[in-house]
Amino acid sequence: MTNKVYNHLALVILIFPLLAGNHFRSKIKSKIKGDTISQVNPLHPDYQKYPLREWESEFSDFAFFTFQKQHHMLPYRLHKPALTQPGKKYPLVLFFHGAGERGNDNRKQLLRFTTLPFWQKHECYILAPQCPAKPENGPDGESVWVQTNFGATSHRMREVPSWPLHLAMELLNKVISENSNIDPRRIYVTGLSMGGYATWEILQRENNKFAAAMPVCGGADIRFAKKLSRIPIWVFHGDSDKIVPVSRSRDMVKAITEHGGKPVYTEFPGVRHDAWTVTYNDQKVWDWLFDQRK
Repeated sequence: MTNKVYNHLALVILIFPLLAGNHFRSKIKSKIKGDTISQVNPLHPDYQKYPLREWESEFSDFAFFTFQKQHHMLPYRLHKPALTQPGKKYPLVLFFHGAGERGNDNRKQLLRFTTLPFWQKHECYILAPQCPAKPENGPDGESVWVQTNFGATSHRMREVPSWPLHLAMELLNKVISENSNIDPRRIYVTGLSMGGYATWEILQRENNKFAAAMPVCGGADIRFAKKLSRIPIWVFHGDSDKIVPVSRSRDMVKAITEHGGKPVYTEFPGVRHDAWTVTYNDQKVWDWLFDQRK
């Protein structure tokens, strides 16, 4: 195991062993096609037909909701602080799942999130929308957070987001505006794989909203590196990832650093497309996130 610390670049590379209101409203343009509201409403899961899995017990207090707009529905789960104090503000974590957790059951999006209930130590809101599944035997189309080839070595962000990301952005605004005790200085975003791409893209589109971000094995449009240079970002990737090239994280971290940013980059040796397991189950990672504020 080797550690490389490049202080002159203000870039830290840590190598770990593999472990077994209205002012928030933004003008978001989006092309919305088709109809997803006609799908089964995911507010009341059928636990008799689809029994509760062991991993789900950690998220039992994450309430079930849906957000509908223009013939589309975005299921989402929302955790609120258990005990709130009058006048106290609480941070919010926005989580984007990966491609394998798409659907409308409003359960699977939390499958690979964490087994570490960090919200018990850090009282917070957690917002976890679910991207719809792609049609059976069909192309991804707009059933993705970000419309790109996830295995490519680069991509350019489209002028408008996919409708699932568009709705997720508006949903975030809605949740913030409806909960006056959310701290606008402590809005965080993280996501894995396809959700790592979504983390980068929502930063590229609304960088002023977020206090910090943790993209895990995702990819960004390096043309936006300067725009993100003032945001605390901790990037994670496995060096043996065959799904999303590790160069996607390396290149963006390098570009942000060249524009004066100070991202932290952790690259796991021998880890394939599963950097999220060690990342999300490390308490130090969450402690770092909650220390950040605008």
